[in-house]
Amino acid sequence: MKYKDFDGKKYPVQLVDGEEVPVVPAMAKEIVKNKRTGQTYKSKIDFDKDVKDPTTSTKAEDFQQDVEITVASLTVFGKTKK
Repeated sequence: MKYKDFDGKKYPVQLVDGEEVPVVPAMAKEIVKNKRTGQTYKSKIDFDKDVKDPTTSTKAEDFQQDVEITVASLTVFGKTKK
């Protein structure tokens, strides 16, 4: 894989429409919550256990899943078409 210097850091590049574009590393974090109570769970499995627990009022429709994506900082200089 080819690397190129962008904003003082080396990034792998990919050819898009004939131009080298940096492939910026990103991290994704899954967040599982009860949308009614706001309680967060470590995983969907833990949420499902809470649904099956007869001592809680959690229902399957209370499920909420969010994804938080963190991307490395990169200054990009764009071009405009004339």
